Amino acid sequence: MKKISLKIDNLTVSYGSIKALKGINIQVREGEIVALLGANGAGKTTTLKALSGIVAKEYGSIDFYDKSITNLSPEKITSLGIVQSPEGRQVFPDITVEENLRVGAFTVKSKKEINRNFERVYKYFPILLERKKQLAGTLSGGEQQMLAIARALMASPKVLLLDEPSLGLAPLIVKTIFEIIKEINDEGTTVLIIEQNALQTLKIADYAYVLEVGEISMEGKASELIQDERLLKAYLGG
Repeated sequence: MKKISLKIDNLTVSYGSIKALKGINIQVREGEIVALLGANGAGKTTTLKALSGIVAKEYGSIDFYDKSITNLSPEKITSLGIVQSPEGRQVFPDITVEENLRVGAFTVKSKKEINRNFERVYKYFPILLERKKQLAGTLSGGEQQMLAIARALMASPKVLLLDEPSLGLAPLIVKTIFEIIKEINDEGTTVLIIEQNALQTLKIADYAYVLEVGEISMEGKASELIQDERLLKAYLGG
């Protein structure tokens, strides 16, 4: 049985009087792609922000390889190897592609490891090598998304958190991004992906959870959920 790398237990998060997460339980096993699916406002991004230490938790715990990270700072969580590629890409537009990637490697102390990470991300995203001296703000939407994922990979993540990587991208680019996510996973990185694009995500995921207004409404192997009529109706328009 694969080890559990991330375990979210009874996680509750509120914004004022609004309960964004109502006691959710999620497990991410080492070496898998786990998907968190749901419509806008379901609580998906809040889950990632809680994992990254960006929002306060009301109740519940988060464990990383059996050690609690519930109250750690975002910097400490990143340095342990939980790294997020945020929704909306959020690249630094006024510095070059290469400089953006260097920012991603700020927690990595070994020069050798940083150079290895550069080789790795340029292998996944050869277009970024071509554009390395270009300002990130001049890249297309798809290229900026590639840069956001590559920047996260520069931190040598044990678990890569992806927030809506297909958002606003053309179908062909989406297909490419998902192929690369699968390749990253095949080479040993555990992935927790948050997506509205249920079909594409279930094709590459091992396990999936469906979040509805702050609660897990369904979960199971991705290969089984992709056949589930309720899910198809709710998220894939039947």
